[in-house]
Amino acid sequence: MKKKGLLTLFFAFCFVISLTIASVPSIKAETINLTYSNFFPPTHGHAIAGANMIKEIEKRTNGRVKISYFPAGTLTKARVCYDGVVKGISDIGQSCFAYTRGRFPLMEAIDLPFGYPNGRVATRVAYEFYKKMNPKELQDVKVLVIHAHGPGILAAKKDVNSLEDIKGMKIRCTGLSSKLAKYLGAAAVAMPQGAAYEALQKGVVEGTFCPIEVLKGWKQGEVIDYVIQTKALGYTTAMFVVMNKKKYESLPPDIKKVFDEVGEEWVDVHGRVWDYADLEGLKFVIDLGKKVHRLSPTEEQKWIQSVSPIIIEYQTKMEEKGLPGKKAVNVLKELVAKYR
Repeated sequence: MKKKGLLTLFFAFCFVISLTIASVPSIKAETINLTYSNFFPPTHGHAIAGANMIKEIEKRTNGRVKISYFPAGTLTKARVCYDGVVKGISDIGQSCFAYTRGRFPLMEAIDLPFGYPNGRVATRVAYEFYKKMNPKELQDVKVLVIHAHGPGILAAKKDVNSLEDIKGMKIRCTGLSSKLAKYLGAAAVAMPQGAAYEALQKGVVEGTFCPIEVLKGWKQGEVIDYVIQTKALGYTTAMFVVMNKKKYESLPPDIKKVFDEVGEEWVDVHGRVWDYADLEGLKFVIDLGKKVHRLSPTEEQKWIQSVSPIIIEYQTKMEEKGLPGKKAVNVLKELVAKYR
């Protein structure tokens, strides 16, 4: 009887072990399904970079993470993309800080005309600025990537060679570039990139402030005739790839590590995309026969002097709100000098 009892216990133990082992594969096979909303159209370089980021995350997690992709604002539009991530409409989202002006006061400093020479510098400066400042306005999400485009240009329906030429022109702008229009004497029209083509085509606006890549990436080169390059428009527009904070915190540690590492790597991926896209945008408008030129040295200085108060105005306004505006400006100047 004693031996029989031991055998019974042994078989019971084996049964429990077999059940435990049987359950392991189902745990390992469990897939984490996520969504990614991106405002860029699917053929744009940054939409492709987003798709490649998804592939890399899925690869490094051995398929444990699957991400459904929604480019062209098909899940959440550009203006509400950030809130969509916070509320869990999408798990990951990419858009511009400037589309919700006033929501990200410290991050807006990045967009000021600090004379960014290219997209890689603007992107690296923007990302390191975020890490140094760690603004409260971004504490409700997990930041994966911050990136920013190359220097702005004026793409217009008519030629512009002086402050007199731009005076009163209706210019499509975003965020702080609206201030540039104001100080140059133009009429700022706030509008996301997705609406600019039709607005230019129909004459709702006469020009747009944008990086030159937009003229190909969003096909706007088809509906303008002139491209004016000037250091006075050496601003950028900072953009984000952010993740729902609760969703990120619910991930296993090894999966979190993958998101951290891929996000860090994709900062420079997006920076390189900006520079490549700028070259492609320039070639696109030249091939279309559009006129591309710089301002004369004398006129350039007039434009630079006209927009210079924007930086002082920004830091004063931030200090009045109890935010470190002066520190933000100094950090950005140091970072631009470092990476130039």
